[in-house]
Amino acid sequence: MSNFIHQPEKIVEVTDAKLAYRRTRHRVSSLKQTAIDTIKRRMAYEQFFALNGVSFDIARGETVSLIGRNGAGKSTMLKVVARVLPPTSGRVVVRGHVAPMIELGAGFNPELTGAENIMLYGTLLGRTPKQMQARIEAIADWAGLTEHLDIPIRAYSSGMTARLAFATATDTTPDLLLIDEILSVGDEDFREKSAARTVEMMNSGAAVLLVSHDLEAVKNMSSRAIYLENGRPKATGTPTDVIDAYLSDVHH
Repeated sequence: MSNFIHQPEKIVEVTDAKLAYRRTRHRVSSLKQTAIDTIKRRMAYEQFFALNGVSFDIARGETVSLIGRNGAGKSTMLKVVARVLPPTSGRVVVRGHVAPMIELGAGFNPELTGAENIMLYGTLLGRTPKQMQARIEAIADWAGLTEHLDIPIRAYSSGMTARLAFATATDTTPDLLLIDEILSVGDEDFREKSAARTVEMMNSGAAVLLVSHDLEAVKNMSSRAIYLENGRPKATGTPTDVIDAYLSDVHH
């Protein structure tokens, strides 16, 4: 009898990830003074770590939430996993197709039409032009924007743009779903529709990395939680334990 126990596939593996920015140590009075100091090499810099030694993994079908105060590094960690920002050091491995629910519509070109942006955004997400061409009408229909496909995105409202981006990003079930805050896209009917699709993807076996200030949602939706403070993981474990640690700090 075999003692082999099947382990769920790890979709995300983050090991000692650090992300450092360079910032000046002293303030200057004007842009001119900044240019002069830079030319004369009088500018002193220091490293600021937005992330500093973060490690975690996410298995297929697992939801991990990041919590913490504003500026703790939560959204930065999402962008590193989404490959938007490269880590300064450490190892970040992501396997499979990613659907990033981060700054919806950020990859759109305002001068292109809705149909052209579906093609562009889908290609940026790793799908082929042929796949996207076949799905344009279905994506627009799901977003309720069929009649606006030939209009440039610059004429869309912010809600319309977000709806089209959400529909494009979630048109196929991803291996990894990245969510920055619980989605509130469009009107009430569309919010319910988008929430249902998100839950459907989570239940289909997608790994999920969620950032949210809604602690009740974190508790109900997550397998594990990570409390970040100043770019460092301060607590990791069950959602209830991690939320209790976070609230204890907040209330002191």
